[in-house]
Amino acid sequence: MSAPDDLEDFLAPRPVLSHDLIHHGKVWDIVSEKVDLGEGGQVTRELMDHPGAVTVLAMDESDRVLMIRQYRHPVQMELWELPAGLLDVPGEDPVAAAARELLEEADLQASQWDLLAEWFNTPGGSNEALRVYLARGISEVPEADRYQRDEEELNMPTRWVPLDEARDAVLAGKIHNPGAVIGILAAVASREGGWQSLRPADSPWPAHRNYR
Repeated sequence: MSAPDDLEDFLAPRPVLSHDLIHHGKVWDIVSEKVDLGEGGQVTRELMDHPGAVTVLAMDESDRVLMIRQYRHPVQMELWELPAGLLDVPGEDPVAAAARELLEEADLQASQWDLLAEWFNTPGGSNEALRVYLARGISEVPEADRYQRDEEELNMPTRWVPLDEARDAVLAGKIHNPGAVIGILAAVASREGGWQSLRPADSPWPAHRNYR
Protein backbone atom coordinates (compact mmCIF):
# COMPACT_ATOMS: atom_id res chain seq x y z
CA MET A 1 0.00 0.00 0.00
CA SER A 2 1.24 3.46 -0.88
CA ALA A 3 2.23 5.99 1.76
CA PRO A 4 1.21 9.66 1.37
CA ASP A 5 4.79 10.68 0.55
CA ASP A 6 5.26 8.06 -2.19
CA LEU A 7 5.14 9.25 -5.80
CA GLU A 8 2.01 7.23 -6.41
CA ASP A 9 -1.67 8.16 -6.40
CA PHE A 10 -3.68 6.33 -3.75
CA LEU A 11 -7.30 5.77 -2.76
CA ALA A 12 -8.57 8.20 -0.13
CA PRO A 13 -12.38 8.37 -0.43
CA ARG A 14 -14.34 10.94 1.56
CA PRO A 15 -17.88 10.34 2.85
CA VAL A 16 -20.59 11.21 0.32
CA LEU A 17 -23.45 12.86 2.17
CA SER A 18 -25.83 13.07 -0.80
CA HIS A 19 -25.92 11.91 -4.41
CA ASP A 20 -28.38 13.41 -6.89
CA LEU A 21 -28.87 12.66 -10.58
CA ILE A 22 -28.90 15.84 -12.67
CA HIS A 23 -28.98 14.30 -16.14
CA HIS A 24 -29.21 10.71 -17.38
CA GLY A 25 -27.34 10.55 -20.66
CA LYS A 26 -26.91 8.03 -23.46
CA VAL A 27 -23.36 7.17 -22.42
CA TRP A 28 -22.74 8.95 -19.10
CA ASP A 29 -24.68 10.73 -16.37
CA ILE A 30 -24.17 14.10 -14.70
CA VAL A 31 -24.54 13.90 -10.92
CA SER A 32 -24.21 16.21 -7.93
CA GLU A 33 -22.55 14.96 -4.76
CA LYS A 34 -22.14 16.61 -1.38
CA VAL A 35 -18.84 15.47 0.12
CA ASP A 36 -17.50 15.66 3.68
CA LEU A 37 -13.83 16.68 3.49
CA GLY A 38 -13.35 16.43 7.26
CA GLU A 39 -12.86 19.03 9.98
CA GLY A 40 -16.22 20.53 9.17
CA GLY A 41 -15.51 21.12 5.50
CA GLN A 42 -18.25 20.16 3.05
CA VAL A 43 -18.39 20.80 -0.68
CA THR A 44 -20.83 20.08 -3.49
CA ARG A 45 -19.39 18.85 -6.75
CA GLU A 46 -21.08 18.22 -10.10
CA LEU A 47 -19.34 15.51 -12.09
CA MET A 48 -19.61 13.20 -15.05
CA ASP A 49 -20.27 9.61 -13.97
CA HIS A 50 -18.47 7.71 -16.74
CA PRO A 51 -18.04 3.96 -17.42
CA GLY A 52 -14.38 4.36 -18.40
CA ALA A 53 -12.65 3.26 -21.58
CA VAL A 54 -9.78 1.28 -23.06
CA THR A 55 -7.38 2.15 -25.87
CA VAL A 56 -5.23 -0.13 -28.03
CA LEU A 57 -1.81 0.69 -29.45
CA ALA A 58 -1.52 -2.07 -32.04
CA MET A 59 2.07 -2.45 -33.26
CA ASP A 60 3.33 -4.63 -36.09
CA GLU A 61 6.78 -6.23 -36.48
CA SER A 62 8.13 -3.06 -38.12
CA ASP A 63 7.23 -0.83 -35.14
CA ARG A 64 4.33 0.69 -37.02
CA VAL A 65 1.24 1.78 -35.10
CA LEU A 66 -2.32 1.43 -36.35
CA MET A 67 -4.14 4.77 -36.35
CA ILE A 68 -7.77 5.53 -37.17
CA ARG A 69 -9.23 8.86 -38.28
CA GLN A 70 -12.58 9.67 -36.72
CA TYR A 71 -14.84 12.72 -36.65
CA ARG A 72 -15.39 14.09 -33.13
CA HIS A 73 -18.31 16.48 -33.09
CA PRO A 74 -17.65 18.29 -29.76
CA VAL A 75 -14.40 19.66 -31.21
CA GLN A 76 -15.64 19.61 -34.84
CA MET A 77 -12.46 17.96 -36.06
CA GLU A 78 -11.37 14.68 -37.59
CA LEU A 79 -8.78 13.23 -35.23
CA TRP A 80 -6.12 10.59 -35.70
CA GLU A 81 -6.67 8.15 -32.84
CA LEU A 82 -5.91 4.64 -31.66
CA PRO A 83 -8.67 2.00 -31.58
CA ALA A 84 -10.66 2.58 -28.39
CA GLY A 85 -14.02 2.09 -26.78
CA LEU A 86 -16.16 2.37 -23.69
CA LEU A 87 -16.30 -0.14 -20.87
CA ASP A 88 -20.05 -0.25 -21.28
CA VAL A 89 -20.60 -4.04 -21.10
CA PRO A 90 -21.30 -4.93 -17.43
CA GLY A 91 -18.69 -7.29 -16.01
CA GLU A 92 -16.54 -7.34 -19.15
CA ASP A 93 -12.81 -7.77 -18.55
CA PRO A 94 -10.94 -4.63 -19.73
CA VAL A 95 -8.51 -6.64 -21.89
CA ALA A 96 -11.43 -8.44 -23.52
CA ALA A 97 -13.00 -5.05 -24.18
CA ALA A 98 -9.78 -3.83 -25.79
CA ALA A 99 -9.64 -6.93 -28.00
CA ARG A 100 -13.27 -6.37 -28.97
CA GLU A 101 -12.57 -2.79 -29.99
CA LEU A 102 -9.56 -3.80 -32.07
CA LEU A 103 -11.72 -6.33 -33.88
CA GLU A 104 -14.69 -4.00 -34.35
CA GLU A 105 -12.75 -0.96 -35.52
CA ALA A 106 -9.88 -2.51 -37.47
CA ASP A 107 -10.69 -6.20 -38.23
CA LEU A 108 -7.54 -7.16 -36.32
CA GLN A 109 -6.59 -9.47 -33.47
CA ALA A 110 -3.47 -9.77 -31.33
CA SER A 111 -1.69 -12.68 -29.65
CA GLN A 112 0.20 -10.60 -27.07
CA TRP A 113 -1.26 -7.97 -24.74
CA ASP A 114 0.58 -5.73 -22.25
CA LEU A 115 -0.42 -2.71 -20.21
CA LEU A 116 1.27 0.51 -21.32
CA ALA A 117 -0.30 3.27 -19.20
CA GLU A 118 -3.42 4.44 -17.40
CA TRP A 119 -4.84 7.84 -16.53
CA PHE A 120 -7.87 10.01 -15.74
CA ASN A 121 -8.97 12.33 -18.54
CA THR A 122 -10.43 15.10 -16.37
CA PRO A 123 -10.28 14.14 -12.67
CA GLY A 124 -11.53 17.55 -11.62
CA GLY A 125 -14.92 16.90 -13.19
CA SER A 126 -15.20 13.24 -14.16
CA ASN A 127 -14.48 9.78 -12.74
CA GLU A 128 -13.55 8.47 -16.22
CA ALA A 129 -10.61 6.06 -15.89
CA LEU A 130 -8.71 4.82 -18.94
CA ARG A 131 -6.05 2.30 -19.90
CA VAL A 132 -3.98 1.87 -23.04
CA TYR A 133 -2.70 -1.58 -23.98
CA LEU A 134 0.15 -2.56 -26.27
CA ALA A 135 -1.10 -5.23 -28.68
CA ARG A 136 1.43 -7.24 -30.68
CA GLY A 137 1.36 -10.38 -32.77
CA ILE A 138 -1.18 -8.70 -35.05
CA SER A 139 -3.19 -10.64 -37.61
CA GLU A 140 -6.35 -10.04 -39.61
CA VAL A 141 -9.65 -11.41 -38.39
CA PRO A 142 -11.21 -13.93 -40.83
CA GLU A 143 -13.80 -12.37 -43.11
CA ALA A 144 -16.64 -14.41 -41.60
CA ASP A 145 -15.86 -13.16 -38.09
CA ARG A 146 -15.63 -9.46 -38.87
CA TYR A 147 -17.85 -6.87 -37.24
CA GLN A 148 -20.53 -5.15 -39.31
CA ARG A 149 -19.93 -1.45 -38.73
CA ASP A 150 -22.61 1.22 -38.69
CA GLU A 151 -23.20 4.84 -37.66
CA GLU A 152 -20.00 6.61 -36.55
CA GLU A 153 -17.85 3.53 -37.15
CA LEU A 154 -18.46 3.72 -40.88
CA ASN A 155 -15.89 5.37 -43.15
CA MET A 156 -13.06 5.63 -40.62
CA PRO A 157 -9.77 5.60 -42.59
CA THR A 158 -6.89 3.60 -41.08
CA ARG A 159 -3.15 3.99 -41.50
CA TRP A 160 -0.08 2.16 -40.26
CA VAL A 161 2.33 4.82 -38.99
CA PRO A 162 5.96 4.31 -37.87
CA LEU A 163 6.11 4.86 -34.12
CA ASP A 164 8.76 7.57 -34.47
CA GLU A 165 6.61 9.43 -37.00
CA ALA A 166 3.65 9.24 -34.64
CA ARG A 167 5.82 10.57 -31.80
CA ASP A 168 6.93 13.51 -33.93
CA ALA A 169 3.32 14.29 -34.83
CA VAL A 170 2.36 14.31 -31.15
CA LEU A 171 5.22 16.63 -30.20
CA ALA A 172 4.42 18.93 -33.13
CA GLY A 173 0.86 19.38 -31.86
CA LYS A 174 -0.67 17.53 -34.80
CA ILE A 175 -2.36 14.79 -32.73
CA HIS A 176 -4.76 15.75 -29.94
CA ASN A 177 -6.64 12.64 -28.84
CA PRO A 178 -5.44 11.92 -25.27
CA GLY A 179 -5.35 8.14 -25.71
CA ALA A 180 -3.18 8.51 -28.79
CA VAL A 181 -0.88 11.08 -27.19
CA ILE A 182 -0.37 9.04 -24.02
CA GLY A 183 -0.17 5.69 -25.79
CA ILE A 184 2.35 6.83 -28.39
CA LEU A 185 4.64 8.61 -25.92
CA ALA A 186 4.41 5.71 -23.46
CA ALA A 187 5.31 3.25 -26.23
CA VAL A 188 8.33 5.31 -27.26
CA ALA A 189 9.55 5.54 -23.67
CA SER A 190 8.97 1.85 -23.00
CA ARG A 191 10.73 0.79 -26.21
CA GLU A 192 13.77 2.88 -25.27
CA GLY A 193 13.92 0.94 -22.00
CA GLY A 194 13.69 -2.41 -23.73
CA TRP A 195 9.96 -2.68 -22.87
CA GLN A 196 10.85 -3.25 -19.21
CA SER A 197 8.11 -0.86 -18.06
CA LEU A 198 5.31 -2.99 -19.51
CA ARG A 199 2.93 -4.47 -16.95
CA PRO A 200 0.76 -7.56 -17.25
CA ALA A 201 -2.44 -6.80 -19.12
CA ASP A 202 -4.50 -8.08 -16.19
CA SER A 203 -2.77 -5.87 -13.59
CA PRO A 204 -5.05 -4.59 -10.80
CA TRP A 205 -6.89 -1.38 -11.63
CA PRO A 206 -7.85 0.35 -8.37
CA ALA A 207 -8.29 3.69 -10.15
CA HIS A 208 -11.45 2.35 -11.83
CA ARG A 209 -14.31 2.04 -9.35
CA ASN A 210 -15.70 -1.09 -11.01
CA TYR A 211 -12.41 -3.03 -10.89
CA ARG A 212 -11.24 -2.33 -7.34
